[in-house]
Amino acid sequence: MISIQTVDQFEQVKEEDGAVIMFTAGWCPDCVVIEPEVPAIEEKFSDLSFYKMDRDTFIEQCQELEIFGIPSFLLFKNGREADRFVSKDRKTREEIERFIEEAMEK
Repeated sequence: MISIQTVDQFEQVKEEDGAVIMFTAGWCPDCVVIEPEVPAIEEKFSDLSFYKMDRDTFIEQCQELEIFGIPSFLLFKNGREADRFVSKDRKTREEIERFIEEAMEK
């Protein structure tokens, strides 16, 4: 998973064919729990690009996107948000995979 470092990079990522962005923070225990599962998710959905974005570094973008709970996942296709899995609840690998599968069908 590639860490987004700048707003410009974030804007470029959104333009990709399929990009999943995980919004996270170092202090978030639920983020720490799910992070070891991400490589397997990336492998299963190898046609997508996976990124992580620190919520505290990109607070303005998170506010604009209404990311109020983490970890949260947004899937972008060609410059538009295709779907989102945003809540304050802990997420399982199965839930994230189901989100991606359903988002790809849209």
